[in-house]
Amino acid sequence: MSSASPTLRDWLALAALPGLGPARLAPLLQRWREPEALAWPQGWLAALPATLAQPLRLWLDHPARSPLEGAVAAALAWQAESPRHHLLHPAHSDWPTLLDQLPDPPLVLWAKGDLSALAPPAIAVVGTRKPTREGRDNAADFARELIARGFGVVSGMALGIDGIAQHTALQAGGATVGVLGCGVDVIYPPRHAGLYRDLLAGRGLLLSEHPADTVAHPRFFPRRNRLITGLARGVLVVEAAEKSGSLVSARLGLEQGREVFALPGSIHNPQASGCLRLIQRGEAALVRDIDDLLAELGHWSPIPADDALETAPSVTAPTPLERAGPAAGPNAGVLAQLSDTPTPIDVLVAACGESVATLQLALLELELEGRVAQTAGGWVRRRA
Repeated sequence: MSSASPTLRDWLALAALPGLGPARLAPLLQRWREPEALAWPQGWLAALPATLAQPLRLWLDHPARSPLEGAVAAALAWQAESPRHHLLHPAHSDWPTLLDQLPDPPLVLWAKGDLSALAPPAIAVVGTRKPTREGRDNAADFARELIARGFGVVSGMALGIDGIAQHTALQAGGATVGVLGCGVDVIYPPRHAGLYRDLLAGRGLLLSEHPADTVAHPRFFPRRNRLITGLARGVLVVEAAEKSGSLVSARLGLEQGREVFALPGSIHNPQASGCLRLIQRGEAALVRDIDDLLAELGHWSPIPADDALETAPSVTAPTPLERAGPAAGPNAGVLAQLSDTPTPIDVLVAACGESVATLQLALLELELEGRVAQTAGGWVRRRA
């Protein structure tokens, strides 16, 4: 990298340039990262079109006369308000370098909270805003297990799956990053005021491309999603309908070269249809539990599975699935627990001694075989 590099003030001025979009920014950043390729400011001024070079030169020569100075001064004043206010840029020591891989990288990120939340490798956990009870349980279970294995959780602070995963990560004492489609001083959605406070009180960090007091706007959220997946090693879709913003995140993850995972669910559950479609198309790996996910991400796992589970309760007695034996079929233990009376999934969890995700997969297979069905009160066994 060139010894002549932009300072924080310079990065803020660049970010305030009207018309410096991703198409123009990405090649400039790429050249700047190459040794001695794009010095500051001469190289940048020469590489920018005249419509951008002229206002930047005015700011460099006479900042007080430039309209860019107002944005620069406001950002610096915000950072000075608190030691937990941070302005991150590509030369910052805490800049998340995974973002450098994006075809449309950000230039400056407003950050509020604990920067150490960026340290562990992260998994993006996304899903519907209206999860089923099983979806809520799965989001919490996976978030808890990810933290236990040394990962962080990144999501969008949205209602439903996002918020559940991040709240659980904080409860487990882990790191979580919330990427916002508004400024980091704006609580959105308002119903997550408690999560917002908990995140800042724990090992959490809020990130945004927008100045701190920017109100939420629909057009901000698609670009917010690319940062959620860009910060992560993989993307886990817990529950998602056919037309869901979570599927947009899955697509972005694929385009960014991230691993994408999806949990299976009932074919009659609209909130599982998007996940099933991802699996059917081969766009996401089917995962039943944390070990399935880590099998794909083993080289990123900070803590070996055996070490992470040292404190987990040991299971000495076989579960009903194990007692059924291979001759009875892998799902016989689940089938044995069902009757004509609907059985809720949480009752099956207690009876079978299996995780919700494992049971969901077994129930899906049995459902496809026509042996069980989901009703309003739970699962029932279908008679021949």
